[in-house]
Amino acid sequence: MKPLTLQDLPDPERYEARRAALRDAVIAHKRERRVAVGDRVSLVFEDRETLRWQVLEMARVERIRDPRLLQQELDVYNELLPGEGELSATLFIEITDLAEIRPELDRLIGIDEHVVLRLGEGDGAETVAARFDEKQLEEDRIAAVQYVRFPLSAAQRERLADASCPVRVCVEHPNYRAEARLEAATRASLLRDLAGGGPPLLELPGEPAARAPDAPVAVSDTLRAWRRGPDHIDIEPREPVHDLAEAPPALLAEVTRLAAELAGRLGAEGGEDWELAVDLAERPVRWRLSPRR
Repeated sequence: MKPLTLQDLPDPERYEARRAALRDAVIAHKRERRVAVGDRVSLVFEDRETLRWQVLEMARVERIRDPRLLQQELDVYNELLPGEGELSATLFIEITDLAEIRPELDRLIGIDEHVVLRLGEGDGAETVAARFDEKQLEEDRIAAVQYVRFPLSAAQRERLADASCPVRVCVEHPNYRAEARLEAATRASLLRDLAGGGPPLLELPGEPAARAPDAPVAVSDTLRAWRRGPDHIDIEPREPVHDLAEAPPALLAEVTRLAAELAGRLGAEGGEDWELAVDLAERPVRWRLSPRR
């Protein structure tokens, strides 16, 4: 996911003119990306838009206009962006009783070893351990706000894209056990992260709003597959291919494998046969999977 730059920040006057509408858009965006795990723990998955909002609000409250100081804020928040093939989240330990904050946090020391993303169920399930920010960890105490990452392999990203595969966030600490299922809207939003991120929510006055891209139906190290309406899916190499004759054989084999997998899944859902085609005139090269007419 591309880092935020100074060009991504509107000037204070333009921001103030749109702030109320933009706040509503960010709240709705975060609602899809917030996962409550029991009554004490929640995660908000971060992307460019959740973090840009925080930078803009920080600059507004502290009246920061100096580009050098703004860049310092961007440098801090860019560290929280998800990297290639991973999800990034802020984990909150929510304790409302002030007198209970320290005792409850002490009970959860070691939580950094007990948060996982579980893909699938039963014998076929696999877990992805959360990686906590080591700079925040201390041996004898924890903070109520933690930053975590879930690094996903290509196969695990495909499972996240497979609607038939249940996915849960689980906390399995001896003193706190809870889990929450990721719903379809959350998974679609996270798949956009894995594909490089969605369009900006924070539009400047006079600029047309960008259309949100369709959620990818499959993501691997080399390919992305996007549903483009009800009757076709486009398969695109992550590294653009401008001449089919120069495409690596391994890439062509991966396209064929992914197309067969998707065709089987779609055929089982709708009873249609799907076929793969490529437009040799299109640049960069893109394969299209559609129902056989």
